[in-house]
Amino acid sequence: MKISRKFLAAAFVALPMLSLQASAQAPTEVAPAAVQEGTYTVEASHTRVLFAVSHMGFSTWYGEFTGVSGKLTLAPASIEKSSLDIRIPTKSISTSNAKLDGELKAADWLDAGKFPEITFKAKQIERTGDRTAKVTGDLTLHGVTKPVTLDAVFNGAGTNPINKQYTVGFEATGAIKRSDFGVKTYVPLIGDDVKIIISAAFERNGGAGL
Repeated sequence: MKISRKFLAAAFVALPMLSLQASAQAPTEVAPAAVQEGTYTVEASHTRVLFAVSHMGFSTWYGEFTGVSGKLTLAPASIEKSSLDIRIPTKSISTSNAKLDGELKAADWLDAGKFPEITFKAKQIERTGDRTAKVTGDLTLHGVTKPVTLDAVFNGAGTNPINKQYTVGFEATGAIKRSDFGVKTYVPLIGDDVKIIISAAFERNGGAGL
């Protein structure tokens, strides 16, 4: 049987892709208590801080922050001994509306020039279930620091099949009143209650290939 050059060329292109698809399977499920202990760094490319706020009662407006940095010191066997310190660049706010993004960064709202970072530092972590915990800490927003409690869920852990880094992931939800942090523009026309969703990936320091 004669094999055409076009067929051979297509095969050479397809084989690496098939190999990648075969190896890029989801990491093996890991029980929370079996997650590797240690210090982890935020994997910014796959970490998002989302928010939702009522827009005049007609709709819910959504946005996000990116470029998150920070560290997690994880002690799975004694979760209360873990620590978390997160930093979010205020200017990274995005709502898919460039004009609105500019307004939100300005002095009437978040004032990104004066307050370039939003920070969260955990003070207490309490296990509430096999894969859940309450994380209470200090949220600093717009120059004001207030205690906030987040409900966290453990998503999974394992070696990332793409970059070979040992990774752990969580999702956390919570809510704040923006007026508590001095962001009062258009309250109550634009909602005071802000819902927060944090989807975060952390890579273990020195964790390649473990």
